[in-house]
Order: sequence, then structure tokens, then C-alpha cells
Amino acid sequence: MKSAALWPFAVISAALILLPGHISAARAQGTWEMTPESEQALKRGLAWLERSQGREGNWTSNDLGLVSMGALAFLAAGEMPGRGSHGEALQKALDYVLTQAQKKKSGLLNISDTQRDMYNHGLSTFVLGQAYGMTSDPRIGPTLDRALRLIAQTQCRDGGWDYRAERQDQGHDLSLAVMQAKALRSAVDSGLEVPPEVIEAAIVDVRRHYCPQGCSYDADEAEQQKHPGQFGYSKGGGQATLAMAAAGVVCLQEFAQYDDWRIEKNMQLIEKAIHDFGDPKAKRNQPPVDAYTLYYVGQALYQVGGKAWERSYPLLRDILVNSQTRQPRPENTDGMWNPNGRVDGKPGQLYMTSVCCFILAMPNRYLPILQEGKIDSLRQQFRKR
Repeated sequence: MKSAALWPFAVISAALILLPGHISAARAQGTWEMTPESEQALKRGLAWLERSQGREGNWTSNDLGLVSMGALAFLAAGEMPGRGSHGEALQKALDYVLTQAQKKKSGLLNISDTQRDMYNHGLSTFVLGQAYGMTSDPRIGPTLDRALRLIAQTQCRDGGWDYRAERQDQGHDLSLAVMQAKALRSAVDSGLEVPPEVIEAAIVDVRRHYCPQGCSYDADEAEQQKHPGQFGYSKGGGQATLAMAAAGVVCLQEFAQYDDWRIEKNMQLIEKAIHDFGDPKAKRNQPPVDAYTLYYVGQALYQVGGKAWERSYPLLRDILVNSQTRQPRPENTDGMWNPNGRVDGKPGQLYMTSVCCFILAMPNRYLPILQEGKIDSLRQQFRKR
């Protein structure tokens, strides 16, 4: 394996990087993507995030992944650090992440439980990659460089990642791989180069998490394609869930495997689940799934695009609009989304609200990772293998 010093993370492609301080975006294509109701829900969500943030900018949480999600909500809505209606809140969130990162010589973006090392690291690296493509903050480049090196250094020998920031023989599960996939793709979209061998190994590992029904997961691909199947948490497709179906699609899309036959099989399951959520106009106390699942379902829809996005995004959007909390002050809950999953309390409110804002802001395409025309170099580097 190459030494970290030889990895070309710091090489910048001037053709890809966005001009600092400027946002280039394709606005929503009409009310089928963004409605007046969804715009208002987004505004209320961002207002709640700012009201509940706290002086340090971390929402009283030491989980850098969750704090980064708060920053992502503002970035996705087109906010810029220090400017605009929520610029101060965004600046405070980024400051918190960057300040904590500077304390870690290893580049690890985690200050909570070591079992969350690569969860928080991957998520925070992804958000910093997006911020790097949108801002002129000179602190982000070196921090992002160290963070990307760590992802490559900790990649396990089978191409996956473990919970802890340690290189081992085998990665643990697909939920960790998708976190790093987002981080690596974010780097490419913002002009940083990623070693091809890291991507190649990760693609092989992701495909091992797909399991067809009716034949062995290690059968030849021609046989597997004859059967239904989906991605699962563990290798061979074990613990197949909606979250993992979406995570597998996101991984393949991030790694430019756009024609992989597994994508369509999992998208069928994802779209069915969205339609099974029920009446999108019905009032709800919370979204129908947990924030983690919602985060990847929204991205899978957007990245695959086409008819899947047209059919199912409006349903998902309206479900989020109608599950938002509407309460008058001083209860300080107006505009948030109640958590639905393992992360409860204030951290859960932060997580779910950030994810919902991110999904509602997608049609504006402010984030580098959501902008069309920025994947050509990636497509050339990592053709389907």
C-alpha cells in the first residue's frame, strides 16, 4: 500500500472546483419539485435549527456527525458562512467541527465514542467536502486533506471499513461503507483527486453486500440478475432493510457505477416503500422512517433521477411537509421534525430536522454533489468494472 505522503488528495482540478463565495445551481424545475408549502417548511426548519443551536454552534452535542448534519442543512439551502439569513449559524457549526478537527493530529473527525469513529468521520468529511466547494474558508482544505488520508489509511483489506479508525482484514458493514463513499465522492466533486485503488476496492466490497433471492450471493452475475434481490447490512445481503437498499444504490452512484443492474432492483423496493407510506397529505407526528433511512432514500432518488425522481420525490416531499411540528413559541418546537429511530431527544431532533431540511432543499441543487455536469471526470476514472 502506498504511503500517505504519495496519495494525491491535495492535487486540485481547477476545472471542477467552484469559485469561492459563489453558488451555481439549477433551480427547482417547477412545483412538482418544490412547492410553496415545501419552501415554507424548509424555512421553518432552518429557523428552528438556528434558534436551538447554542453558543458553541454544536447544539450541545459532541457528535461531530450530527453537528455536520446541521451545517449541511444550511449549505443545502444555499446559505453561506457569515452571510445571509442563517450565515452566522452555519459559520458557528463549521467553526465547531474545524476547531475540534485541529485538535486531532490523525485527522479523525470524531470526539465521542470510538465505536462511532468512521460514522462521524465519513459524515463530517462529506459535509466539509461540500463546504470546500462552496466557501473560501482556508481552514477547510488542510482539514479535508487529513480526513481523506485517514479514510484511505483505514480502508480494510477487503475494501470496507470498520467502526473504529483502524485498518483490519475485513470491514464491518455497508452502513460504514456508504459513509466513506459519500466522503470520497464529495472530495471529487469539490476538485480533489482520490486514489483509484481505494475506489476499486470499495466497489468490490459494496457488491458483496447484495443478495439475490433464489440463488447464492456468490453465483455468477448472469444468474443473479434473473432473481429479485437487494442490498443488506452484512456481506451476502444479510439484514436487508430499506436503509441498506438505499445505501447500496448511493454507493454505486457515488462510485460512478451508473449502469450497475443492482441499482434498478433496489430502486423498485425503495419506490414501493415510499408509495406504501400512505397518503402524503395526511398529518403525521413524525416522518415514517428514521433519519438515517430517510437520508439515503432521498439521495438514492435524486442520484438515480429520471422517472424514479419524478414519481416518488413529490410523495416523499409532501410527507415531510405534513409531518413537521407546528407549535407556537415559546415551546421552541415550531419547525422541527420529531425523531423516529435510535437517536432520540435533542440529538434526534437535530438529526431528523437536518435530514428533512436537506431533502426539501435538494431541488435547488446548491450543493456541489447535487449539481449536474460535475461527474464526467469521475465517470471516466471509474467505468463499470
